[in-house]
Amino acid sequence: MKITVVGAARSGVAAALLAEREGHNVFVTDSKQIDSMGAALMTLSSEGIRSEFGAHSPRAFDADLIVVSPGVPPSNAVRQGALERGIEVIGELEFAWRHCKNPIVAITGTNGKTTTTALTAHVLNSAGRKAVVAGNIGTPLSSVVADVDNDAIIVVEVSSYQLDTTVDFRPNVSVLLNVTPDHLSYHGTFEHYVHAKWKIFKNQMASDIVILNADDPHAAAASSVARATVRYISVRTDVVGAFVRGDEVFLRSDEQHKEELLMSVRNVGLRGVHNLYNSMAAALSARAFEVRNEDIRDSLQSFSGVEHRLENVRTHKGVTYINDSKATNVNAAWYALSSFDRPLIWIAGGRGDNNDYASLDELVDTNVKAIVCIGEDADAIFTHWCAKMRCSKATTMDEAVHQAADLAESGDIVLFSPACKSFDMFSNFEERGRVFKESVSSLG
Repeated sequence: MKITVVGAARSGVAAALLAEREGHNVFVTDSKQIDSMGAALMTLSSEGIRSEFGAHSPRAFDADLIVVSPGVPPSNAVRQGALERGIEVIGELEFAWRHCKNPIVAITGTNGKTTTTALTAHVLNSAGRKAVVAGNIGTPLSSVVADVDNDAIIVVEVSSYQLDTTVDFRPNVSVLLNVTPDHLSYHGTFEHYVHAKWKIFKNQMASDIVILNADDPHAAAASSVARATVRYISVRTDVVGAFVRGDEVFLRSDEQHKEELLMSVRNVGLRGVHNLYNSMAAALSARAFEVRNEDIRDSLQSFSGVEHRLENVRTHKGVTYINDSKATNVNAAWYALSSFDRPLIWIAGGRGDNNDYASLDELVDTNVKAIVCIGEDADAIFTHWCAKMRCSKATTMDEAVHQAADLAESGDIVLFSPACKSFDMFSNFEERGRVFKESVSSLG
């Protein structure tokens, strides 16, 4: 089969290598200039895979199948041309899944999916069930499927970009944590974004499981169209699934509503109400593979989190510095701001996506004593809050960290939770978080 792969970043290269390994005739096309794609070109050339950079030529359409990398928009010339020519277009996630024989847990949501993916794999591995992570968390599924052990469970973080280009993708367990407006420049409307998220369970059957957040209206509403067996997570009400009552987490099956006490909320290793949702989703995912409650409880207590998500960097002169660079939207920052009971110096800003900061007003009024604004949205953040509290603007991350350090007193927390994308100043949120940590580490 002739396969064209659009995009030569990690996912595109992984898809091309998998296609080549499966014996297909592969061609890779990327509109980025070749001088910025040297590593990709070297990898592709070493495997004898032909490629082009700088523009998409007609050669891209000499294909039986076109595989697009995540984030390649529907308006892309190759996607549009393929539709006109009747060539099937799928995403890297779909392509990898078609070559996968392992059970899959797929996790999505506007926020929390990285933590829940890592946590689910941690619970499974701690219980002796071999699990590997893949997808949007950093390692493309295409890089995993060819080499993973047959008995391993693959826990996949999936984004709306990846789900948008699925056709037959069918995980054994799917998780929809929450849905709030995000990536609207790609999806066009919030409705399209919601339906992209809902594609995670589109092909599931009654023998599969879908885990939905009962407290999130756009996640809970998915139960009306899901064909899989539905389990819920909730911190507000008793549900079939996992829920919080008082200070304890319970599991409930639908067999006579039998309840089992899982653990005390105080013993959950990750702080914040959002991490209760993440932990309950991981618990239900593990239960789907018959992991014992005792093993789940021990694993949830021992998990310390993932990099760039409420990551404790250091305590310096009595001030604790927290890296939450993965908070790329307002809703993620809301969770971060609600996770601490000590005064906050908040570093925020980056590339906004028509951000509505008003939803943070109550939390900011209660928990934040000063704001340091950075990036393209610095003026918008400054203007929104400067009349209520002390605000300043910084042009670099190092300047922002030093300003925050000057504003903080012993016992305070400096929270870097941007509420914005990273692409104004950094290549991704990982680089942004690393730069923040380097600046914090350099404080004398």
